[in-house]
Amino acid sequence: MELAKRLTSRTAVIARLNDSARLGLDRRARVLFTRNCLETFSEMLAIHPAQVQAQLFSAFRRCEFAADSPEHDFASIIFNDRKVWLKIDYYDLACEYGSEDPADAAMTTRVITILLPEDY
Repeated sequence: MELAKRLTSRTAVIARLNDSARLGLDRRARVLFTRNCLETFSEMLAIHPAQVQAQLFSAFRRCEFAADSPEHDFASIIFNDRKVWLKIDYYDLACEYGSEDPADAAMTTRVITILLPEDY
């Protein structure tokens, strides 16, 4: 029972840290958009890619997470009639290797990637 409680608590910590990054409150977090995603919406909407970035990031700030994403590390939304994904990965501070402990904000850089499913 104690192990299950620790795992649930750890998952909740990771979800909170991921939400903080997704909301733009984690200064260490990096946000990446795939080239295909930006070009697709920039052409479709006839706007600058920076405007696409702002609109997509805003949409993901308001998204809901499915029950199968307890760490809030993956989300899927419909944006302008297209499915768009958000994925959060965990790296060390230099972004060279995976983080040893994603629940420890002091040793983890969160990388948020926003992409179209075909970019995966």
